[in-house]
Amino acid sequence: MRHGVYVSVALLALAGPALAQSADPRQAPTGSYALETRHSQVLFAIPHLGITEYFGRFDKLSGTLTYNAASPEKSAVNITIDMTSIDTPSHELMGELMGAGVFDTAKYPTATFKSTSVTRTGANTGTISGELTLHGVTKPVKLDVTFGGVTSDPVSGADDIGFHATATVKRTDFGITGMVWESYVGDDVKLTIEAMFQHRKN
Repeated sequence: MRHGVYVSVALLALAGPALAQSADPRQAPTGSYALETRHSQVLFAIPHLGITEYFGRFDKLSGTLTYNAASPEKSAVNITIDMTSIDTPSHELMGELMGAGVFDTAKYPTATFKSTSVTRTGANTGTISGELTLHGVTKPVKLDVTFGGVTSDPVSGADDIGFHATATVKRTDFGITGMVWESYVGDDVKLTIEAMFQHRKN
């Protein structure tokens, strides 16, 4: 039934006028936001055999954003990743990745990112420095972030804002060195984050 509701809303959106939206970060309301889990994900890419990149993603995230439109550098974000939500083209590989030799999700079921500072680099770009805790290890990580825009949610009517972020981390920095196929993959892991947050109205 819920699926039908979303389909109907989508059709109405296509048939009617375009939703009001803005690419100007100053148009997003200042306040507290919750991560919209159904429309957010973390993708990773790791070199394979030195000739291709192998992609996977994490589908279950949660988090909060405290957004300051007038002074973006005063904003803050916290994200938690459910490491068991990993998805790759190979179900066998997914089991290996969750095992003790790689992410060891039985011992470390989540990874977290907590921002420590925000720097504005352009009209809708910036960097977010923070601490990434993965596999029981915490390291500083810097995200390059692009503000995707703000729009009114077609279902709830709340304000949604979107961000695209990228970073590169070394898996060995987090103690991920136990794969039997370690010699076949690179150390640098590219991260791509697509995140949508919904405004919490008081």
